Amino acid sequence: MISLKDLEFLTSLARHGHFARAAEDCGVSQPAFSMRIRKLEERLNAAIVKRGNRFQGFTPEGDALMRHARKIMDGVKLMEEEFRSASGEVTGQLSLGVIPTAVGFAAEAVGRLRAEHPGITVRLQTASSLTIQQGLEKRVFDAGISYGEGVSPEMMRVEALYDERYVLLAPKSLAPRQSGEASWAEAAELPLSLLEPSMQNRRILDLVFREVGALPKVVAETGEFTSSMLMAASGVAATVVPEGLLNSLGKMPGIVALPLSEPPLEKDVSLLTPHRLPGLSTVEALRRVLALEN
Repeated sequence: MISLKDLEFLTSLARHGHFARAAEDCGVSQPAFSMRIRKLEERLNAAIVKRGNRFQGFTPEGDALMRHARKIMDGVKLMEEEFRSASGEVTGQLSLGVIPTAVGFAAEAVGRLRAEHPGITVRLQTASSLTIQQGLEKRVFDAGISYGEGVSPEMMRVEALYDERYVLLAPKSLAPRQSGEASWAEAAELPLSLLEPSMQNRRILDLVFREVGALPKVVAETGEFTSSMLMAASGVAATVVPEGLLNSLGKMPGIVALPLSEPPLEKDVSLLTPHRLPGLSTVEALRRVLALEN
């Protein structure tokens, strides 16, 4: 008979995609982990894992087993949350994936969530939009704050939070003007520090620059906004950041902030959650804090 421990091992392997990391996550040695998977395959008389020098994914039989395993482990997590919350207080851990542009918004939301439910522990991790979607499918994340565009409602529950607008941050010596607005063409003329090309925010900006027929002068690429904003503060380069992130950090001395127009650009940022009936109490508490309807 398949045990919950077997399913725990399988779902951990799916999350990590690596035998050693999955074994560490489950608190056993890698040989013991691998032996457990092999014994499960013997009981089922079917190969579950594609084997090679490293983990290469699941076989069709393994994929079918994983679909059921995730549902069962979701049910176990829900049962544990309901048991802990029987007194009326929502408790437990909430794993939240957040795109870099929404970190300020997420931090404020987590603060309100913790104020209302101090028994909830939040594990917040910044990640690309693709990584967040994959993490939600693999149950690495319970919820994600990411771009809603292109996400199938059949795969995820998508609930709009706000429209992301963009601001040019430039040292006073580089800024096209000291107040008002700036165009994307003007931004392209400045030395820019932007996110890495693999990140959705960078792809959004590159598309706008192409639409206005401008080739941005990118002098640095980073995995998060902090480095780019520090470069702007030191006078090395300008950058483009979400309006919400700038508002959460406040004014920065020596830097001019100009909303970008021509063309105006807005991208929807949404709460993404896997389809679960009923939902996790920690996720439902977050939805209430974000004033999303049930």
